[in-house]
Amino acid sequence: MYQLKTKETDSSVIEFIEQVEQLKKREDAYRLLDLFTETTGFEAKMWGPSIIGFGRYHYKYDSGHEGDAPLVGFSPRKAKISLYFATGDTEREHLLARFGKHTTGKACVYINKVADIDEEILKELIKQSVTFLQEKYPEK
Repeated sequence: MYQLKTKETDSSVIEFIEQVEQLKKREDAYRLLDLFTETTGFEAKMWGPSIIGFGRYHYKYDSGHEGDAPLVGFSPRKAKISLYFATGDTEREHLLARFGKHTTGKACVYINKVADIDEEILKELIKQSVTFLQEKYPEK
């Protein structure tokens, strides 16, 4: 049976951020930690070895695959900073159009540094993602 790799852990978020080698990326990680915490009201938790997540939801797909995931999160990776927001929400694309310098993958939004983006739009993306996921996957 398939086992999820990205699960909530008891690892320290601060210890993880302190291990980020590039000083500027470490500073950006602390700024994102503040922005995500203030905007969501959730405590930051490590998900897997490298994702800082906020809140959680339980999903179940039509295929029967199910699991838990953070509502939103980020990871200060070597190349770029990965931001995790809900996919499938049309409002996301409208907000990303005004977000600033970024690229997108299937589920991630990538930035080089916080200075490249509009922090107010980031807060809107965070709120929108949390609301969308809580409505799509209500707690039972």
